[in-house]
Amino acid sequence: MQTRRSILSGLGGLVVTGATGGFAGLRAPDAAAQSLSQIELRGGFDAAEAGVMPGADDDQSRKLQALINAAAKVGQPVFLPAGTYEVSNLDLPEGTRLSGVAGATRLAYRGDGHLIAARDVRQISLSGITFDGANRWLADYTEGLLAFRSVEDVVIDNCEITGSRKYGVQMERCGGRIATSRITGAAKAAIWSVEGRAMSIRDNEISDCGNGGILVHRWTKGADNTMITGNRISRIAATDGGTGQHGNGINLFRTDGVMIEGNHVSDCAFSAIRANSASNVIISGNQALRSGETAIYAEFDFEGALIDGNLVDGAANGISVVNFDQGGRLSSVSGNIVRNITAKAPYVHDGAGFGYGIAVEAETTVTGNVIEQAAKAGLMLGWGPYLRNVVVSDNIIRKAPVGVMISVVEGTGSVVVSHNLFSETPTGAVLGYRWAEKVTQDLVDGAHDTETLTVEGNRRG
Repeated sequence: MQTRRSILSGLGGLVVTGATGGFAGLRAPDAAAQSLSQIELRGGFDAAEAGVMPGADDDQSRKLQALINAAAKVGQPVFLPAGTYEVSNLDLPEGTRLSGVAGATRLAYRGDGHLIAARDVRQISLSGITFDGANRWLADYTEGLLAFRSVEDVVIDNCEITGSRKYGVQMERCGGRIATSRITGAAKAAIWSVEGRAMSIRDNEISDCGNGGILVHRWTKGADNTMITGNRISRIAATDGGTGQHGNGINLFRTDGVMIEGNHVSDCAFSAIRANSASNVIISGNQALRSGETAIYAEFDFEGALIDGNLVDGAANGISVVNFDQGGRLSSVSGNIVRNITAKAPYVHDGAGFGYGIAVEAETTVTGNVIEQAAKAGLMLGWGPYLRNVVVSDNIIRKAPVGVMISVVEGTGSVVVSHNLFSETPTGAVLGYRWAEKVTQDLVDGAHDTETLTVEGNRRG
């Protein structure tokens, strides 16, 4: 049985064809298309056979760009053998499928623009490649080492992205997935998705980024439907400062319908998970360790937040579901463990401050949580007049000066505090406050001064 073999030296080089018995001859190619058709027989394009050589001293950008264009034109993938390729300003056409040897194939950015970009195409696939930005300058026209705009289906799988002077991956109006990849050392954030189209961001390892881990934002509030699951995020700084705009492991802004599940987030300058003006968000089964400010945050203009089964250990506040004054309402906070809340934060808070295990304000149930070791209070219900329709039941609160702080300012709505267990709350188990001033005796036995407040069935441990 005869086999055919071709070696493409550049897209305009020589082609050697042979059979089992030896070389049939050496000839110059009749046309680039003829050479491409021979390589297509093997199911893909090998970069080495196109003269794109790892470790070469010269810039490989032009040769690799030509190969990518040619392969995409005929619907074939490109394989990059192990080694380092010095390239820059690669623009990916429709249907690009670029793969390498995971951990061994490296595209090293030479500077003078961008490394990878694609826009207004349907599908792009990158797998098994390390993209090394070498902390080199990126042009003003791009925000990411890998930058995609209006790509229906971006797939980044089993890759490593390191050393970006801006974002590791920038995506605008894109769908697809980023999975099982490692992103480290981005000066801004690892991933920035804007106006996403049901993205999947899963099972990635993200660390040592300057301002954020995974950012899912929108220019205008609306359905985004991104799923963020199974990621490990650590050591996220806030080099640009602020009071929470930066320094978050996972940050949502104006994005509705997002699921954040099963992530391990540690050592973030501000929040492990921060959802700003994000309605219908699910935050479930995550670990949030050693957060610099509030560990899990649902804030500002949102309706609908399900915060369930998370573990928070170490933060200035544990879980906050607040900003009723801005429209923040409608949530369930259940089955969480919150511990070691210290009140030590990156800035001075003008309002309620820090040191609370869980804080909520409107149309919220707080059930089945365990809170231990909070610097000020296990639970804070409302701030000033911003409190309405809250039920707190079946929680355990231990080792906090106050078990539950309840706003009793005029204008607050109905609150029920029932069947909770308090242990080691020396200042009081259930107390009423006017902003930061304590104005009632302990209400744990059911005594209260307002028609809107019901306290019953609680006990001290």
